[in-house]
Amino acid sequence: MSQSKSSSILDAKILLPAIGGAFRKLDPRSLAKNPVMFVVAVVTLLTSVLFIKDMASGGSDLGFSFQIILWLWFTILFANFAEAVAEGRGKAQAESLRRTRTETEAKLLSGDSKTNYTIIAGNSLKVGDVVLVEAGDIIPSDGEVIEGVASVNEAAITGESAPVIRESGGDRSAVTGGTQVLSDWIRVRITAAAGSTFIDRMISLVEGAERQKTPNEIALNILLAGMTLIFVLAVVTIPSFATYAGGSVPVIVLVALFVTLIPTTIGALLSAIGIAGMDRLVRFNVLAMSGRAVEAAGDVDTLLLDKTGTITLGNRQATEFCAITGVSEQQLADAAQLASLADETPEGRSIVVLAKEKYGIRARDMASLHASFVPFTAQSRMSGVDVDGSIIRKGAVDAVLKYVEAEGGKASTPAQLQEIQSIAAQIAKAGGTPLAVVKDGQLMGVVSLKDIVKGGIRERFAELRRMGIRTVMITGDNPMTAAAIAAEAGVDDFLAQATPENKLSLIREEQAKGKLVAMCGDGTNDAPALAQADVGVAMNTGTVAAREAGNMVDLDSDPTKLIEIVEIGKQLLMTRGALTTFSIANDIAKYFAIIPAMFLAFYPQLGVLNIMGLHSPQSAILSAIIFNALIIVALIPLSLRGVKYQAVGAGALLSRNLMIYGLGGIIVPFVAIKLIDMAITALALV
Repeated sequence: MSQSKSSSILDAKILLPAIGGAFRKLDPRSLAKNPVMFVVAVVTLLTSVLFIKDMASGGSDLGFSFQIILWLWFTILFANFAEAVAEGRGKAQAESLRRTRTETEAKLLSGDSKTNYTIIAGNSLKVGDVVLVEAGDIIPSDGEVIEGVASVNEAAITGESAPVIRESGGDRSAVTGGTQVLSDWIRVRITAAAGSTFIDRMISLVEGAERQKTPNEIALNILLAGMTLIFVLAVVTIPSFATYAGGSVPVIVLVALFVTLIPTTIGALLSAIGIAGMDRLVRFNVLAMSGRAVEAAGDVDTLLLDKTGTITLGNRQATEFCAITGVSEQQLADAAQLASLADETPEGRSIVVLAKEKYGIRARDMASLHASFVPFTAQSRMSGVDVDGSIIRKGAVDAVLKYVEAEGGKASTPAQLQEIQSIAAQIAKAGGTPLAVVKDGQLMGVVSLKDIVKGGIRERFAELRRMGIRTVMITGDNPMTAAAIAAEAGVDDFLAQATPENKLSLIREEQAKGKLVAMCGDGTNDAPALAQADVGVAMNTGTVAAREAGNMVDLDSDPTKLIEIVEIGKQLLMTRGALTTFSIANDIAKYFAIIPAMFLAFYPQLGVLNIMGLHSPQSAILSAIIFNALIIVALIPLSLRGVKYQAVGAGALLSRNLMIYGLGGIIVPFVAIKLIDMAITALALV
């Protein structure tokens, strides 16, 4: 999913609907979700009623009161506008997604038939239905490939133009509705009911309609509500002091003081910051299932990455035939190819191709040879073929050696056994995976399979290290192979021969130390770890089980995307903290404007606090209220874009933000309020 111009802050397609949205959000049910702005709305409404009453009775200073009330309503509308703009960006992206979800027809297969199908509407498919998707067809719904292999264009989801391979029986079996098959055919079992497909969930999430507040956001809301209550109590005591001093303070002035005292700036922008955080994540082609996951990403300490399909490309390729003494490489290649002809895995197919390319050995008609294939099992860890009176097996070196030993080991000498182990060790040290081949009890040699590490991944891991994140590769490979790949990829540590239980145990150990753990994975065996991790990032190319277990899905299937995820999480936390600092700091300047103006008639000594040299008490109060409204609009771009993240220490970040947003939050209001005071005085508004 590519970024579009429609997501720009200044796009009229977003701004114009947001204006209407600002008025619709005046609904009390909507305002009640934001305690600060709800209180502002209540006091503004009461003041408006009192103003109408004063108009009817011919009260004084109606022009001044009208301007204050007008800007109070603007303050509420600008807060609503900020939230509406943030939501509008999500809705623009959702509309883009809707265009990818076209009404498609599905070829529903009947019974056990693989060719007889009925054309039905794609949105009428049920979970468990099996459909045939051929070249040029749109995949009608989310599902898993159960037969076949095809090239699929997923640009509608990821924005990437390069097609991907989807095939049965592996970790690349998941397909997404709305994507298109470019070549060959696949049979797909539907795994999502109508209305609950991956794109449907994306649309629902990016629209933000059901966005839940995160724990930090809830805590900040409680703090703001508490501060608001404190200032309510403070303001209601002022009339008593004024009476004691022999005067009175107009209600409109009390309301103005109250609104400038409470943290309206951060209160107005808080919701927009949260919505924009998830929106920025979507713009990086990562779908977060909750705002909590985004915030947790900002505090990640440890990152676990599954090797296959995550650090490596996922398809190991045969690169070399290493024959033992007395056996030619061509003989080894011939035996390895025979054992791989029925092997539909990428590794098996690569052995067939390598034998053909290197020695011109072509695939044979196995039917005429009455061949009997032996499939791979997790127990035997071997596969092979019985053909023309010969028994050929290939598989993990230790499994093959046990097989030879079980057969009596008569055809292989101790020297050959030692040579096989030596060759396997050399391949493993180089980061490859050795597969031993045996024919009629005679060891032939080893096929070297190479894991291809994704380009540029070492530099990305170095960046994660600078961010203070420890990277751990988890793999089922032996320790020697794992160590070589870990060194090539540049990870900090690795866990070899990992089972799902090992992964869970490692995550729990890290969490017991008080660390937040992120896990990237794409296979069904990664699902338990993805569910246990604080941040579980599933690859979009992975299985349905992995995508369901994670709380984020990376649409580009790039494991190092966690760099962007962490930066966005930190941006969200920093933006909220920075604008809270700015809001509290600019309140200080507003106090200097409005408090001396309120009490100057009772205590002339307070005139010394009028350091801005404001024209009159009324102009000071009106200037502070106008600034209070306009600063919300001025900060909308920053709340949506986020504070720029830099990979520096927490202390340096704190100092930087205090200098920029703390000091800036004091200086900006002093300058702005003075300029506004000069403008309204020149225009004779007071």
